[in-house]
Amino acid sequence: MSIPHAGRIYPPEILAAARVGRPELERLEDGWCDLIASGACAAGATVVQALWARAVADCNRGENQMAPGEVAIPLRAQFSAPGRKERAGLGVVPTRLADCGPLWKRPIDRAGLHWRLESFHRPYQAALAEELAAAYDRFGYAILIDLHSMPPIPAGQPGHGARIVIGDRFGATAGASLVELIVEAATRLEVPVTRNQPYAGGHIVRTHGRPERGVHAVQIEIDRSLYLTPDRSPDPGRLAPISEWFAELVKSAALVSPAAEVPPLAAE
Repeated sequence: MSIPHAGRIYPPEILAAARVGRPELERLEDGWCDLIASGACAAGATVVQALWARAVADCNRGENQMAPGEVAIPLRAQFSAPGRKERAGLGVVPTRLADCGPLWKRPIDRAGLHWRLESFHRPYQAALAEELAAAYDRFGYAILIDLHSMPPIPAGQPGHGARIVIGDRFGATAGASLVELIVEAATRLEVPVTRNQPYAGGHIVRTHGRPERGVHAVQIEIDRSLYLTPDRSPDPGRLAPISEWFAELVKSAALVSPAAEVPPLAAE
Protein backbone atom coordinates (compact mmCIF):
# COMPACT_ATOMS: atom_id res chain seq x y z
CA MET A 1 0.00 0.00 0.00
CA SER A 2 1.00 3.63 -0.46
CA ILE A 3 0.82 6.62 1.91
CA PRO A 4 2.25 9.56 -0.06
CA HIS A 5 1.01 12.61 1.85
CA ALA A 6 1.49 11.89 5.56
CA GLY A 7 5.18 12.80 5.81
CA ARG A 8 6.10 15.22 8.58
CA ILE A 9 9.82 15.92 7.93
CA TYR A 10 10.64 19.46 6.75
CA PRO A 11 14.28 19.83 5.66
CA PRO A 12 15.89 23.12 6.75
CA GLU A 13 16.26 24.14 3.08
CA ILE A 14 12.50 23.90 2.62
CA LEU A 15 11.66 26.01 5.66
CA ALA A 16 14.26 28.60 4.66
CA ALA A 17 12.82 28.85 1.13
CA ALA A 18 9.22 29.23 2.32
CA ARG A 19 7.52 32.60 2.57
CA VAL A 20 4.95 31.11 4.96
CA GLY A 21 5.36 29.36 8.27
CA ARG A 22 5.41 25.65 8.93
CA PRO A 23 1.75 25.63 10.08
CA GLU A 24 0.70 26.78 6.60
CA LEU A 25 2.87 24.12 4.92
CA GLU A 26 1.34 21.50 7.20
CA ARG A 27 -2.06 22.22 5.67
CA LEU A 28 -0.85 20.26 2.64
CA GLU A 29 -0.46 17.10 4.71
CA ASP A 30 -2.94 14.23 4.91
CA GLY A 31 -2.61 14.77 8.61
CA TRP A 32 -1.73 11.63 10.54
CA CYS A 33 -3.44 9.27 8.09
CA ASP A 34 -0.43 6.95 8.44
CA LEU A 35 -1.83 6.10 11.89
CA ILE A 36 -4.90 4.66 10.18
CA ALA A 37 -2.56 2.14 8.53
CA SER A 38 -0.66 1.32 11.74
CA GLY A 39 -1.86 -2.29 11.66
CA ALA A 40 -1.51 -2.80 7.91
CA CYS A 41 1.87 -4.55 8.03
CA ALA A 42 0.69 -7.00 10.68
CA ALA A 43 -2.34 -7.64 8.47
CA GLY A 44 -0.07 -8.65 5.59
CA ALA A 45 0.55 -5.45 3.64
CA THR A 46 3.83 -3.92 2.53
CA VAL A 47 3.69 -0.17 3.16
CA VAL A 48 5.51 2.47 1.10
CA GLN A 49 5.20 5.67 3.10
CA ALA A 50 6.51 9.18 2.50
CA LEU A 51 8.50 10.56 5.42
CA TRP A 52 9.27 13.99 3.98
CA ALA A 53 6.38 16.42 3.92
CA ARG A 54 4.22 16.96 0.85
CA ALA A 55 5.58 20.52 0.64
CA VAL A 56 8.89 19.04 -0.55
CA ALA A 57 7.34 17.17 -3.47
CA ASP A 58 3.98 15.57 -4.11
CA CYS A 59 4.32 11.88 -4.92
CA ASN A 60 0.73 11.74 -6.13
CA ARG A 61 1.56 14.02 -9.06
CA GLY A 62 3.54 13.27 -12.20
CA GLU A 63 6.86 14.96 -12.85
CA ASN A 64 5.26 17.04 -15.63
CA GLN A 65 2.44 18.35 -13.45
CA MET A 66 3.21 22.01 -12.77
CA ALA A 67 1.82 25.33 -13.95
CA PRO A 68 4.32 27.36 -16.04
CA GLY A 69 3.80 30.46 -13.92
CA GLU A 70 4.96 28.60 -10.79
CA VAL A 71 8.47 27.80 -12.08
CA ALA A 72 11.50 29.80 -13.22
CA ILE A 73 11.40 31.04 -16.82
CA PRO A 74 13.86 28.43 -18.23
CA LEU A 75 11.56 25.62 -17.05
CA ARG A 76 8.26 26.95 -18.36
CA ALA A 77 8.33 25.26 -21.76
CA GLN A 78 8.21 21.79 -20.20
CA PHE A 79 5.05 22.61 -18.23
CA SER A 80 2.92 23.96 -21.06
CA ALA A 81 -0.38 22.14 -20.43
CA PRO A 82 -1.38 22.54 -16.78
CA GLY A 83 -4.59 21.01 -15.46
CA ARG A 84 -6.96 22.34 -12.81
CA LYS A 85 -4.90 21.19 -9.83
CA GLU A 86 -1.66 22.53 -11.29
CA ARG A 87 -3.26 25.90 -11.97
CA ALA A 88 -4.37 25.92 -8.33
CA GLY A 89 -0.75 25.48 -7.23
CA LEU A 90 -1.00 21.76 -6.41
CA GLY A 91 1.55 20.34 -8.83
CA VAL A 92 4.45 17.98 -8.23
CA VAL A 93 5.84 20.83 -6.12
CA PRO A 94 2.99 22.55 -4.27
CA THR A 95 3.32 26.30 -4.75
CA ARG A 96 0.13 27.95 -3.45
CA LEU A 97 -2.67 27.48 -0.96
CA ALA A 98 -5.97 29.28 -0.60
CA ASP A 99 -5.87 32.10 1.92
CA CYS A 100 -2.07 32.33 2.08
CA GLY A 101 -0.95 32.81 -1.53
CA PRO A 102 2.48 31.71 -2.81
CA LEU A 103 4.32 29.28 -0.55
CA TRP A 104 7.84 30.05 -1.75
CA LYS A 105 9.97 33.18 -1.84
CA ARG A 106 11.05 32.46 -5.43
CA PRO A 107 9.73 30.37 -8.34
CA ILE A 108 10.94 26.79 -8.41
CA ASP A 109 14.20 26.70 -10.40
CA ARG A 110 15.90 23.82 -12.20
CA ALA A 111 18.23 22.93 -9.33
CA GLY A 112 15.42 23.02 -6.79
CA LEU A 113 13.14 20.88 -8.92
CA HIS A 114 15.90 18.36 -9.65
CA TRP A 115 16.75 18.06 -5.96
CA ARG A 116 13.14 17.43 -5.00
CA LEU A 117 12.58 14.85 -7.72
CA GLU A 118 15.85 12.98 -7.19
CA SER A 119 15.74 13.01 -3.39
CA PHE A 120 12.08 12.22 -2.86
CA HIS A 121 9.68 11.78 -5.77
CA ARG A 122 11.64 9.31 -7.92
CA PRO A 123 12.77 7.08 -5.02
CA TYR A 124 9.17 6.85 -3.82
CA GLN A 125 7.87 5.85 -7.25
CA ALA A 126 10.71 3.33 -7.68
CA ALA A 127 10.02 1.74 -4.28
CA LEU A 128 6.33 1.44 -5.08
CA ALA A 129 6.99 -0.15 -8.47
CA GLU A 130 9.49 -2.55 -6.91
CA GLU A 131 7.07 -3.73 -4.23
CA LEU A 132 4.24 -4.18 -6.74
CA ALA A 133 6.53 -6.21 -8.99
CA ALA A 134 7.56 -8.38 -6.03
CA ALA A 135 3.92 -9.01 -5.11
CA TYR A 136 3.06 -9.85 -8.69
CA ASP A 137 5.99 -12.27 -8.98
CA ARG A 138 4.90 -14.01 -5.79
CA PHE A 139 1.13 -14.17 -6.28
CA GLY A 140 0.49 -13.62 -9.98
CA TYR A 141 -1.28 -10.31 -9.25
CA ALA A 142 -0.82 -7.26 -7.02
CA ILE A 143 -3.19 -4.98 -5.10
CA LEU A 144 -2.32 -1.38 -4.32
CA ILE A 145 -4.30 0.70 -1.82
CA ASP A 146 -3.34 4.37 -1.95
CA LEU A 147 -4.40 5.94 1.36
CA HIS A 148 -5.26 9.63 1.78
CA SER A 149 -7.27 11.92 4.03
CA MET A 150 -9.45 14.83 2.97
CA PRO A 151 -11.16 17.88 4.42
CA PRO A 152 -14.98 17.85 4.46
CA ILE A 153 -16.34 18.09 0.91
CA PRO A 154 -17.94 21.53 0.45
CA ALA A 155 -21.60 22.01 -0.39
CA GLY A 156 -22.17 22.20 -4.12
CA GLN A 157 -19.19 19.96 -4.93
CA PRO A 158 -19.77 16.41 -6.25
CA GLY A 159 -19.67 13.98 -3.36
CA HIS A 160 -20.74 16.54 -0.75
CA GLY A 161 -21.56 14.77 2.48
CA ALA A 162 -19.38 11.73 1.82
CA ARG A 163 -16.91 10.86 4.56
CA ILE A 164 -15.08 8.18 2.56
CA VAL A 165 -14.35 8.28 -1.17
CA ILE A 166 -13.21 5.20 -3.08
CA GLY A 167 -11.43 5.98 -6.37
CA ASP A 168 -10.69 3.58 -9.20
CA ARG A 169 -10.62 6.04 -12.12
CA PHE A 170 -14.18 5.03 -13.01
CA GLY A 171 -13.32 1.35 -13.33
CA ALA A 172 -10.00 1.74 -15.11
CA THR A 173 -7.50 0.88 -12.36
CA ALA A 174 -8.98 -2.11 -10.51
CA GLY A 175 -11.24 -5.10 -10.96
CA ALA A 176 -14.85 -4.79 -9.87
CA SER A 177 -14.67 -7.44 -7.14
CA LEU A 178 -11.89 -5.61 -5.30
CA VAL A 179 -13.61 -2.23 -5.53
CA GLU A 180 -16.93 -3.67 -4.40
CA LEU A 181 -15.23 -5.31 -1.41
CA ILE A 182 -13.66 -1.98 -0.39
CA VAL A 183 -16.91 -0.04 -0.83
CA GLU A 184 -18.81 -2.62 1.21
CA ALA A 185 -16.16 -2.52 3.94
CA ALA A 186 -16.33 1.28 4.03
CA THR A 187 -20.10 1.24 4.55
CA ARG A 188 -19.55 -0.76 7.72
CA LEU A 189 -18.15 2.39 9.31
CA GLU A 190 -21.73 3.72 9.02
CA VAL A 191 -20.74 6.94 7.26
CA PRO A 192 -21.65 8.11 3.73
CA VAL A 193 -19.43 6.59 1.03
CA THR A 194 -19.04 7.64 -2.61
CA ARG A 195 -17.11 6.19 -5.52
CA ASN A 196 -14.95 8.47 -7.69
CA GLN A 197 -16.72 11.68 -6.58
CA PRO A 198 -14.95 14.02 -6.15
CA TYR A 199 -11.70 12.03 -6.05
CA ALA A 200 -11.34 9.40 -8.76
CA GLY A 201 -7.69 8.70 -8.04
CA GLY A 202 -4.48 10.58 -8.74
CA HIS A 203 -1.10 9.90 -10.30
CA ILE A 204 -0.32 6.82 -8.22
CA VAL A 205 -3.36 4.72 -9.08
CA ARG A 206 -3.41 6.06 -12.63
CA THR A 207 0.24 5.08 -13.15
CA HIS A 208 0.34 1.74 -11.37
CA GLY A 209 -3.21 0.42 -11.80
CA ARG A 210 -3.07 -1.99 -14.73
CA PRO A 211 -5.80 -4.57 -14.06
CA GLU A 212 -5.38 -6.05 -17.54
CA ARG A 213 -1.83 -6.93 -16.39
CA GLY A 214 -2.89 -8.13 -12.94
CA VAL A 215 -2.06 -4.95 -10.98
CA HIS A 216 -5.11 -3.41 -9.27
CA ALA A 217 -4.98 0.04 -7.65
CA VAL A 218 -7.60 1.82 -5.53
CA GLN A 219 -7.43 5.19 -3.79
CA ILE A 220 -9.14 5.68 -0.43
CA GLU A 221 -9.88 9.17 0.95
CA ILE A 222 -11.03 9.42 4.58
CA ASP A 223 -12.52 12.57 6.07
CA ARG A 224 -10.07 13.91 8.67
CA SER A 225 -12.88 14.83 11.00
CA LEU A 226 -13.43 11.10 11.58
CA TYR A 227 -10.13 10.72 13.43
CA LEU A 228 -8.68 14.19 14.20
CA THR A 229 -9.59 16.78 16.80
CA PRO A 230 -10.48 20.34 15.66
CA ASP A 231 -6.82 21.36 16.17
CA ARG A 232 -5.78 18.56 13.74
CA SER A 233 -4.32 16.26 16.40
CA PRO A 234 -5.07 12.52 16.43
CA ASP A 235 -8.10 11.58 18.52
CA PRO A 236 -7.16 8.19 20.02
CA GLY A 237 -10.72 7.22 20.82
CA ARG A 238 -11.91 7.67 17.26
CA LEU A 239 -8.66 6.68 15.53
CA ALA A 240 -8.47 3.19 17.07
CA PRO A 241 -11.66 1.76 15.48
CA ILE A 242 -10.75 3.20 12.07
CA SER A 243 -7.27 1.68 12.30
CA GLU A 244 -8.78 -1.67 13.26
CA TRP A 245 -11.23 -1.38 10.37
CA PHE A 246 -8.42 -0.67 7.93
CA ALA A 247 -6.38 -3.66 9.12
CA GLU A 248 -9.43 -5.89 8.58
CA LEU A 249 -9.86 -4.39 5.11
CA VAL A 250 -6.27 -5.30 4.26
CA LYS A 251 -6.88 -8.88 5.40
CA SER A 252 -10.06 -9.10 3.35
CA ALA A 253 -8.42 -7.64 0.24
CA ALA A 254 -5.67 -10.24 0.51
CA LEU A 255 -8.29 -12.95 0.02
CA VAL A 256 -9.50 -11.44 -3.26
CA SER A 257 -7.93 -12.97 -6.36
CA PRO A 258 -8.57 -10.53 -9.21
CA ALA A 259 -5.67 -11.74 -11.35
CA ALA A 260 -7.75 -12.47 -14.44
CA GLU A 261 -10.36 -9.79 -13.90
CA VAL A 262 -10.28 -6.93 -16.41
CA PRO A 263 -12.67 -3.98 -16.02
CA PRO A 264 -14.86 -3.78 -19.14
CA LEU A 265 -14.14 -0.07 -19.68
CA ALA A 266 -10.41 -0.15 -18.89
CA ALA A 267 -9.37 0.54 -22.47
CA GLU A 268 -11.87 3.35 -23.10
